Amino acid sequence: MTEAAAEAISALTAQLDEETAGVRFAMQQGEDTEPALALSVAAEPQNGDQILGTDAGAKVFLEQGAAEILDDKVLDVQRDDEGQLNFAVLQQPDQPLA
Repeated sequence: MTEAAAEAISALTAQLDEETAGVRFAMQQGEDTEPALALSVAAEPQNGDQILGTDAGAKVFLEQGAAEILDDKVLDVQRDDEGQLNFAVLQQPDQPLA
């Protein structure tokens, strides 16, 4: 996750006042729709979630299906035309070979 995303997650989860809080990605399927990623603020991870975190304390919980989809992605925050912050899932830049 980018530094901007970590700061946004920390701001969102500070309202819960719990050290275990984070944002959670899970697969969600409506009656007539394809499965899609859903993002929510969670007080703690659910059983089976993959847990990612930063040194600053921002946490992301990934349900198994979401973890598979997001494995090569980066979480960022971008400002829209109205000035609202929105989470964005971006392709991870190619890593140089060592």
